[in-house]
Amino acid sequence: MSETLALEVRNITKRFPGVLANDRVNFTLHKGEIHSLLGENGAGKSTLMNIIYGLYSPDEGEFFIDGQRVEIKNPHDAITRGIGMVHQHFMLVPVFTVAENIILGSEVTRGFTLDMTRARKEIRALSQEYGLEVDPDAVVEDLPVGIQQRVEIVKALYRQAKILVLDEPTAVLTPQEAEDLFRIMRHLTERGVSIIFISHKLKEVLEISDRITVMRRGKVVGTTTPAETDESGLAAMMVGRQVVLQVEKGPAHPAEPVFAVRDLRVLDERKLEAVRGVSFQVHAGEILGIAGVQGNGQTELAEAITGLRRVEGGAITVDGAPVPDRDPRFLFERGMGHIPEDRQKHGLVLPYPVADNLALVAYYKPPFADGIQRNDAAIMENAVRLIDEYDIRTPGPLVPAGNLSGGNQQKVIVARELSRHPRFLLANQPTRGLDVGSIEYIHKQMVAARDNGAAVLLISAELDEVMSLADRIAVIFHGQIVAVVKPGEVTKEQLGLMMAGTPAEEVL
Repeated sequence: MSETLALEVRNITKRFPGVLANDRVNFTLHKGEIHSLLGENGAGKSTLMNIIYGLYSPDEGEFFIDGQRVEIKNPHDAITRGIGMVHQHFMLVPVFTVAENIILGSEVTRGFTLDMTRARKEIRALSQEYGLEVDPDAVVEDLPVGIQQRVEIVKALYRQAKILVLDEPTAVLTPQEAEDLFRIMRHLTERGVSIIFISHKLKEVLEISDRITVMRRGKVVGTTTPAETDESGLAAMMVGRQVVLQVEKGPAHPAEPVFAVRDLRVLDERKLEAVRGVSFQVHAGEILGIAGVQGNGQTELAEAITGLRRVEGGAITVDGAPVPDRDPRFLFERGMGHIPEDRQKHGLVLPYPVADNLALVAYYKPPFADGIQRNDAAIMENAVRLIDEYDIRTPGPLVPAGNLSGGNQQKVIVARELSRHPRFLLANQPTRGLDVGSIEYIHKQMVAARDNGAAVLLISAELDEVMSLADRIAVIFHGQIVAVVKPGEVTKEQLGLMMAGTPAEEVL
């Protein structure tokens, strides 16, 4: 890491209606450095990065790149000055090839036609130079999430980025893919690239960072290094109080089975069998965790359970009653809560106000409706209460849900589902993109739901979360449940081996 500054922002201030998102923020990035940016949801991290990348204009403040004052009015200005950004939700065209996505907006031409031969050659050379092996001819929608992320990084480097902003880059990655990303990040800094790393995962931040800056309520509260702090210290800086990082829960007292699937078979988008004869039960008063590497049928399993995907074979029952295929309302009427994997696609209506999203599932029932008449007062009262209870950072209940940060969008869904006191809760990646304070609160709420007699099915890519929350763990591999274990009887390493396909009898 060089002592020369690649980027400096001074006194950056940004106001939105009712919100001071950035309050005289100062931030520096050295050449060849990985500088992590931490903060609660709504702390102002993404706003600052969007200003640096030219998506927002600051109300006050200055930028310096390589010591020279510059103006960044739009993303073109940022790209021209060597700034690249990999967003949490990838900006790729699924049906395009890797090469087509990478050159989009920076097309290589020969006369009046695209020179794809030259483009593919340049992309191969670039990806090999930075240790980012990608196939230029592969179609993006066919690639695993980790490789799609590589494509985004190559796209930024293709535009000659020397400052790279990674916004929650490990939120959708497996532990193995995250380690691969860290290897790539270190290689990039050795080649002179400077990286701003935004994450809520404190272990990762301590592992990969040279320096760490923490924001709270729009302000920088401090900058430190991994050698000077630990997870508890970072959590306290973020939240302003001590945070319990370990889930506190007593033993489970499982009762009767509430939810069951038997010999369930489900196809994926390519009409291939993604869920192959899965059977399990979830009892009242327990949390059953599903552990597996992303892409082993978890998404299709969750969508089939909630009526979003057709069931090809087998049966789903709630309290012994068969669930009609593709009938989500049947499940909601019987007390199911659902925290979906894709919050924007299946969890929210983004143009609708926060208040309406908080009443979505029960909008047609009292107190939110009297027959066909909406009760706007009840909807607003519910929203005000849940916004306060779940600390949803929003200027008000009437702000569109799409205007909130990703973490606050997740809080809206969690607040809506848990406040209904579900009898059966399917929680699919419930804390993805959330800060430590919010994770602590949601974990407590899930344990409280269990202790109040709910049956909870937890699907999570976070092994630490599964092992600390679940009372039983079902390991899924290639669409099949290959083992069911108890957290206290298995190590994280043993779980990882089973998730990768090693037979349980060879591991346990």
